[in-house]
Amino acid sequence: MPYPAARAPLLSLPRSLRLVLLLSLPLLLAAVPADSGGGWSAAPSGGGRPSFYFEGVPGAVLQDTVAVSNRGAEPLTVRLRAAGAGLRVAFAGPDALAVPARTRAEVPFAVTVPADALPGDRAGEIVVGDFAGREAAVPLLVRVGGPRLAALTVERVAVHGDRITYELVNRGTTVLVPRLAVHADGVLGAVLDRPPRTLPVRLPPGRRLALDEPWPDRPALDAVTVRLTVTAPGAAQATGRASARFVPWAAAAGAAAGALSAAAAAVAVRRRRRRPAAAEAESRGAPA
Repeated sequence: MPYPAARAPLLSLPRSLRLVLLLSLPLLLAAVPADSGGGWSAAPSGGGRPSFYFEGVPGAVLQDTVAVSNRGAEPLTVRLRAAGAGLRVAFAGPDALAVPARTRAEVPFAVTVPADALPGDRAGEIVVGDFAGREAAVPLLVRVGGPRLAALTVERVAVHGDRITYELVNRGTTVLVPRLAVHADGVLGAVLDRPPRTLPVRLPPGRRLALDEPWPDRPALDAVTVRLTVTAPGAAQATGRASARFVPWAAAAGAAAGALSAAAAAVAVRRRRRRPAAAEAESRGAPA
């Protein structure tokens, strides 16, 4: 006959959850062999499940129980924590859990899905560790429900030398694999036209990614307008533009230097011509 349920204080949990800590019937060593990792194990309560799985919408509070089985002849003290997933996990009972010998302790816990969570899967673990440094981790998967929206924008388009820089922003709730087309018009017509191609990136929801497009054969002298067109499955087409002027500054600087040299030479020639005329006028007593 099982022992009566031993109630423990519910730390960090809303009263409405009313979770309890249960100690089950002592386990017989003859029935289950000892674990090689220290004589204890952790698993979802109830048996038959290799991991925890939840489904819920943003803001939902999801509940389950982890079982810690001590098959050893000595009491066991463990701590429980959650890793990964980006979810709030609260356990019932004290921070350090004492499990008597040959006993299974069942620890309820609650997973809170953030109110601003985007639809999709979150993966993590429920980790149980003893004071000798041994740990047992049970996979935790939470599928967040909600409308699935594909939305993509291209921003901060600019031309820097022989590269076009830009940023892609996933404004939706699904992972996107974008396609990019590049076009540029100059004074006399198109100077760049690249058909759509799939980019080797996967853009998660809410992420911004800085990329660049090489343009090694850009014009040496022109005023251009660059247009980037980005698409993704299920998303509306997005377009970004930028303007740039290309000037061969080395040639322009050389031409300017030549013009200045020619002007300086002309001034020098005029001055040399005026000097004899001024001297002759002075010798005659006439003003120069």
